[in-house]
This record gives sequence, C-alpha cells and structure tokens, in this order.
Amino acid sequence: MTARNPLNRSLAEGIQRVGFRKWYERELLSSHAHMALALISAVAMMASLEAFRGASTSEKFMNTAFVVVSGAVALWALRRYLYLLMHAEELANQANCGQCQAYGLLKLQEVEVRRLAAQRLVPVCCKRCGFRWNLQDD
Repeated sequence: MTARNPLNRSLAEGIQRVGFRKWYERELLSSHAHMALALISAVAMMASLEAFRGASTSEKFMNTAFVVVSGAVALWALRRYLYLLMHAEELANQANCGQCQAYGLLKLQEVEVRRLAAQRLVPVCCKRCGFRWNLQDD
C-alpha cells in the first residue's frame, strides 16, 4: 500500500514545510479520520442489514448493494487507518536524535546522493546539536 494520499505530504516535504512534529500530527489526524469513516461505514452496513426485515424483493437487492458498498468502504478505511497509523509510528520511533536524545527537532538535509532516494532514506539533522542520520521511509 504505497500509494500516497494527495492531501498528505510526503515525509521529506512535510519536514521541510511544517516540521516533523506537525507532519506527524497531521498523519495521526488523517489516520483517525479514516477510523471514523470505517465506524460510520460499519454502522451503515448494520443499518442496511436491519432494513432487510419486511422489505420487498427489489428493496432487498438494493439493501444487498448497500451492504456490499458499505462493507467495502469500511474495509478500505480500516486498512488505510492502520497503514497511516503504523507509518507515522514507525517514523516517530526513528525521530530521536542519537546524540542529544531530542525528539522531533529535525531539519531536512540536502539530498546529495540519488541512492538515498531510491532506498527511501530521508536525510535529516538535529536542530539542537546538528547530529545527522537517515530516516527510513518505507
């Protein structure tokens, strides 16, 4: 699931424009919005199942379509929620400076080597002490 949401910035772009902490906050907000969508879709699916009782044949076909669509949306939203949450948490675990232990005080470095981009490595340095390391963005 490597497709990015056009509303969410990539890690490098997010660090450069708003900083790591704001990028992380926005990733979490986006993931929780997907969780809310999954819950709403699950409720819609249960409501469609409830509407089967006493329905005519054509209404049952319509309710079946609603159940399938709401289930598909709920599954997609749940998968997207888990992906965004795990992605943000994985990067948050790498955001501690190895030298001064500052969390999230990152500045994007210049990418000199194309190999880093191919490996999905984002070169960063600590704003406090200048220590340099790479975040692995899978």
